[in-house]
Amino acid sequence: MAQKISSKPRFFQRVLRWGWESKLLNDKSKMSLYPPFLLMSARFTEIGNGWRKVKATLPLTSWSRNPGGVIFGGFQAALADPVPALACSRLFPGYDCWTRGLAIDFKRGGDTDLELRFHFASDQELAIKQELEEKGYATPTFSYGFYLSDGSLASSVTNTVAIRQPGHISKHVGRRK
Repeated sequence: MAQKISSKPRFFQRVLRWGWESKLLNDKSKMSLYPPFLLMSARFTEIGNGWRKVKATLPLTSWSRNPGGVIFGGFQAALADPVPALACSRLFPGYDCWTRGLAIDFKRGGDTDLELRFHFASDQELAIKQELEEKGYATPTFSYGFYLSDGSLASSVTNTVAIRQPGHISKHVGRRK
């Protein structure tokens, strides 16, 4: 017999949502204190211009170091995943935004702390806004990266975000009965 899954948010989820919606902390602090990022010791150092520019530091620690001596790719993926979707949710309020696809090209091993650098270009913002007005949805792709302490590119990130009307159900996904 299948177990019914409750759609009611659990206590911890409600606490996280309250914290995110609270005005007590700025977005840099909220992101740095988000439990997965806190456990990774990630620090958001800049969230500027309404989420159009984001920088975060992912330190090389005993927790983040893989057997090869560089930062685990999963740590990079976890930090890179939500940034464009959160930026889109801030710039296009009233839409649901989530990561639809994420790819990371590991160019060099992260043998130093890594800095995530994300920039939301104004021309891309205008194109998305126009697409939302015309079609009611958009699926933009963002490119950004992780940089070593010497400024060289360690990993390039490609992230596709789904921006949809609230309650949207994709025609390509099976519907619930």
